Amino acid sequence: MSVSTTRPTPEQLLEHLSATEEDFQHRGRLKVFLGYASGVGKSFRMFDEGRRRHERGQDVVVGAIQTRSPQEVLALIHKLEVIPLRDAEGCQVVDVPSILRRYPKVCLIDGLAYDNPPGQRHAKRWQDVEELLEAGISVIASVNVQHIEEKREQVEAITGKTVRETIPISFLNQADEIIVVDAPADACMRISGDDEVPNIRKLTQPQLSELREIALLLAADVVDDQLGRYLARHNIAQTWGAQERILVCLSPRCDAQRMIASGVRNRNRFHGELLVAYVDRPDWSSEERTKVDRGLRCGEAAGAEIVKLDGEDAPATILEFARSRGITQIYVGHSGRHNWWERWFGSDLDKLIRASEGIDVRVFPHA
Repeated sequence: MSVSTTRPTPEQLLEHLSATEEDFQHRGRLKVFLGYASGVGKSFRMFDEGRRRHERGQDVVVGAIQTRSPQEVLALIHKLEVIPLRDAEGCQVVDVPSILRRYPKVCLIDGLAYDNPPGQRHAKRWQDVEELLEAGISVIASVNVQHIEEKREQVEAITGKTVRETIPISFLNQADEIIVVDAPADACMRISGDDEVPNIRKLTQPQLSELREIALLLAADVVDDQLGRYLARHNIAQTWGAQERILVCLSPRCDAQRMIASGVRNRNRFHGELLVAYVDRPDWSSEERTKVDRGLRCGEAAGAEIVKLDGEDAPATILEFARSRGITQIYVGHSGRHNWWERWFGSDLDKLIRASEGIDVRVFPHA
């Protein structure tokens, strides 16, 4: 992989930023309460926030209610204006036209993952929400982690329960705020009555803990995406994120196996990403290239992304790539021996460390 050095002109940047900021200001804001299992209280948290906003003077309406809501949730709903669901072929769907005519500041949507019957303006409820957001109406919604399409199989393996209605993670990544309703696993002993989600009383504490971890990591991904969009909107170079991104830089003399093993441990510990890269050198001998290839195979076996970098200035090439990918840690190998040139003018490692502001550099000694 070669890193492109093409940069937009100032006029192109200004045009992009102006258009992006205008779209951002016009679009409604999306806030999602994410539950890791049924019964953690995500609907209560959502409607309680609606109540508090209403009491502060915000124009809030309820656009969707689940059919079997606990009494404490119904008590909150009764304090708010409700735009009833519309009957469509025996199914209850969000009355998008009525909400658009009413044009509130905030609309509460419970049960984000419902499907609409055939013939409706949208096939999915989350697409109804997308239309409200595009119209400039902010939406607060709720969903359980098993209804996220990309997490469905992982959750099914834990719960043994299959769900049919899902939303894509790409929609969730558009959220301006995501709240994991983080009730302790041993406190989640009530069920909302929804047959499409696992009965929480049938799940063990280890299962609940696994579901909770999935929800927390999913929220971290969304926050990372929010960060990237914010930085892009303000033309700020991204040098850090919500998760660790580790870049292991290989050379013929580095201890590749040790560096990659350390990268794997930290990737797994922080649920981050691991990349293994090398700056290709045409003057490497066949033996040196074989050593690098051996390290690359070690990286592939560890599930790392393998990247080939091209550039005359190795430190600059590595840092340019690292900043383009939001790398948080760089692993490099280095000999403790210095020749007279390095003692006077500094080595590539010195240049890398001096220029790596915002990125941690970890040095692994080698022969």
